[in-house]
Amino acid sequence: MKKLDLLAATALSLLLATPAFAQDTADPAARAGDETQTEEYQGANDIVVTATRRNETVQDIPVAVTALAAELLANSGVQDIRGLEQIAPSVQTSTGQSSATGTTLYIRGITTAGDNPGFEPAVGVFIDGVYRARAGVAVAELPELERIEVLRGPQGTLFGRNTSAGALSIVTAQPKFEFGGFGEFTYGNYNAIEARGGLTGPVSEQLALRLDGGYRKRDGYIEDVNSDRSINDVNRWYARGQALLDTGDITFRLIGDYYETDEQCCGAVSVIRGPTAAAIEGIAAAQGLDGLYTGAPRERRMAISPNRDFSERVRDWGVSGELNWDLGDVSFTSITAYRDWRARRNQDIDFSGIDRAYRDGYLTEMTDFTQEVRFNGKAFDGKLDWLIGGFYLNETNKLRDTVRLGNDANRYVDTLLGAAIAAPPAQGGLGVRAQFFGTSTVPTFGQLAASFQGGPALPAGTVPLASQLIYLQNPLIPVPGVGNVRLQTLAPPGSPLFAYLNTPLTQNAAGQGNTDNFRVKTNAFALFTHNVINLADNLSLTLGARWNHESKDLDASISNNTAACAFFYSQDPRAATLRALYQGASSALYNNLFLLSCNPVVNTSVNGNYTDDRSENALTGTAKLAFKITPDVLLYGGYDRGYKSGGYNLDQSYFAIPAPGTTTNTARGSDLQFDKETVDAFEIGLKTRWGRAFTFNIAGFYQTFHGLQSLIFSGNNFVVQNIDKTVSKGVEVESIIQPVRDLTFRLGYSYISATYDKSNDFTGTPLQGQEGLQLNNQPEHTVAVSTTWTPTISGDIKGLVHVDMRYNSEVNIPSSSPNPVTGRTALYNQGYPLINARIGVQSADRSKSLEFFVENLTNEFYYVTGFAVPEQTGTYAGYPGMPRFYGVKARFGF
Repeated sequence: MKKLDLLAATALSLLLATPAFAQDTADPAARAGDETQTEEYQGANDIVVTATRRNETVQDIPVAVTALAAELLANSGVQDIRGLEQIAPSVQTSTGQSSATGTTLYIRGITTAGDNPGFEPAVGVFIDGVYRARAGVAVAELPELERIEVLRGPQGTLFGRNTSAGALSIVTAQPKFEFGGFGEFTYGNYNAIEARGGLTGPVSEQLALRLDGGYRKRDGYIEDVNSDRSINDVNRWYARGQALLDTGDITFRLIGDYYETDEQCCGAVSVIRGPTAAAIEGIAAAQGLDGLYTGAPRERRMAISPNRDFSERVRDWGVSGELNWDLGDVSFTSITAYRDWRARRNQDIDFSGIDRAYRDGYLTEMTDFTQEVRFNGKAFDGKLDWLIGGFYLNETNKLRDTVRLGNDANRYVDTLLGAAIAAPPAQGGLGVRAQFFGTSTVPTFGQLAASFQGGPALPAGTVPLASQLIYLQNPLIPVPGVGNVRLQTLAPPGSPLFAYLNTPLTQNAAGQGNTDNFRVKTNAFALFTHNVINLADNLSLTLGARWNHESKDLDASISNNTAACAFFYSQDPRAATLRALYQGASSALYNNLFLLSCNPVVNTSVNGNYTDDRSENALTGTAKLAFKITPDVLLYGGYDRGYKSGGYNLDQSYFAIPAPGTTTNTARGSDLQFDKETVDAFEIGLKTRWGRAFTFNIAGFYQTFHGLQSLIFSGNNFVVQNIDKTVSKGVEVESIIQPVRDLTFRLGYSYISATYDKSNDFTGTPLQGQEGLQLNNQPEHTVAVSTTWTPTISGDIKGLVHVDMRYNSEVNIPSSSPNPVTGRTALYNQGYPLINARIGVQSADRSKSLEFFVENLTNEFYYVTGFAVPEQTGTYAGYPGMPRFYGVKARFGF
């Protein structure tokens, strides 16, 4: 980031003041305006969190944790976990080609990227203690919240499922033993409407119930230039019910929820167009369409095939029960849960106005049963605070991949490669326009020969076959036992080879492609312990360990029916001769013909059924020393060992593809495996407090990842690459200034250097040249600031003024390899701020309010992420962030 950018961001942060990292737990009487509480109020970081599975405040635990209050989340417009990055600087989110399956979470620069359900997340999400198996599973609408805790660094000795980069613990509002409820209504631009509500109350002295539900709808903000459609809309609803039994020694909380979406997601705008763009534009223009929109990306317009869409439907439901039992000196907790999640989507995967390829009915399903148990207590007169627990996960992950070839698939091959053939021989072409599949009017061979012998020109619009041109060039062909023979001698008119050379290649019929089915069953067992040893009144040692066992079983059925693949694997001597002719004329053209006609994603040579299994064990743990310098100053430091299991890349293109002309299928189920990921993390931190008015926390970290799991685009398909060594290091600063009860300033800053270590050797891989460089989409510098002011207007009425800002320094967006001079990829974001604001009036207890809000106040344009478009060399597309969004929200509660 430029120095001026950082100075500007810092100056703005000091003007606006700081991001909220704690729950406002001010005494209800004080919040209601009780005059006796005017001088006495709780500080913004006096929040009791359960990050260590013990009730402690943020300032008292030796853990890098950010606590986000329900009030702050509402003021910042957070409706799902992707909105957290606005107020938590070490958190970054990204959504690619699917909101359901392409959402990723970063903490301290580390994520598990890519749209592949075979990857488990590096950042775990736990909602009311229940693990959500993928980030996309957790992007549902959030109900009424109590708080969100962001734990930075490896987790495993406290949470049911181990994670290598961090965890989000989301705590929702519980049933209450007093009758109450609320209704909330929002209207905004893009025809946005939202309605949410909740109702809670007692059934008896020991049983309380709660019902919550919501509906949200909004038009899309990306326009299709070939129709009146808009992409990236919102259309979702949810319902949630809870029961809470509280007998004193025993509490049991039962939760059931259901969630659905029916949306068009996710559109990408064309940013840079390569040499293939001319072919796309020509095919589209012939149909009266726009192939690639060439206007400015910030217009948020894209070209889509009229007969294709980006529909995405998600259904998610589950039930969980949490039992807490006070056994005297020991507490027992059990969390049992079952979840069922399904996403079905279509996709115009060529991201253009032509009908080259698409997904139709792509379906991913996941069911999870989890069981967690914990015992914790104290011993030796409180000198030992111990916890032991166990965790079990049974997961079934199913994927049906459906890549189809469209109506323009063969025409695209002929147009694209025909232009390459027309190039002069010195540039690798044949000097004459030609085709392979006969998608244009094909002349007879006699007409073709006559035109070369000075006869009449070819009829208008006719295009010769590439094999016919090669025949006229009459190359020498090696014949075993004979020597080199001219092609025209081997294939005289009327011969079978002559006829073969004058027959177009078999086309791929529209709708052909693959129907691949994958199923991975996972069984994971873990035993963990987390113990705090109080060595002295102001000195404690935390020791934790976890034993992990993971087993995965793969079943895959691969079925491709792409007819054009037959030519490349045919044992017919005529096909072998023609393949040799194409290679001899131009190996580059032949290789491109193979990839465009029989892409690894739809290659018939790997058809069949596959099985495989893998298992692994790992031992992880933590060791931390904490020293209370004074009651208000905590110094801590320690080491964590983190782990994430290996698995399977659910993509047939990762199989070992047989070479053309061979009949042996060398693909194996083990081809889809990727290895585990481990991390050694060191951290030192200081937490300070000056009364209720000011807190200042700082943490420094150094994390070394071995085998970091990365899904990377290779030019034709996505490949899994375990990175030998990746280092994430940096500094995080959080501060809260609350000079009076009604005014809070929150500040957060993070410096994160997350790089592929220089010791890696990426030669021959898609990451070649990126040794020592920052990971894509991770800013080095992030500043998050917010100010909340709630002045008393009169009596029980308060005002609300809230402003928050996140500033990201420059980042590279996934696209091309970095420029060796500038260090930039083809797509990148310069440093930019995102500013949200809210103004309104509310009752002192916030049960009633009327607020006007705006998100992305300055209408900043930026890319959420991006990619190199498959089969379009040099063409890059980006997923744009949402433009300015504004509206009004009213809440009524009792």
